[in-house]
Amino acid sequence: METHYILGIHTKNRLEKACRVQELLTEYGCHIRTRIGLHRVSEGVCALDGVILLEMYGAVEACEELFFKLSAMDGVEVQKMFFEG
Repeated sequence: METHYILGIHTKNRLEKACRVQELLTEYGCHIRTRIGLHRVSEGVCALDGVILLEMYGAVEACEELFFKLSAMDGVEVQKMFFEG
């Protein structure tokens, strides 16, 4: 059975944080199976905060590294979930 490791990333100012967050996601890209980005939009308005959901793959150590690097960033909140198979 497979363990599912999910990261939820909440950025409080996407315009300021998006580049560095994207750099980290690219660096750990081989450990990301699924990525879903969510942010509120409406007519003429695009919210500054957003949420990214990641389904991780591979060594738990690499997943934990990404978690800690993202958590160390100001304005970025990260939470994780584990589902044992």
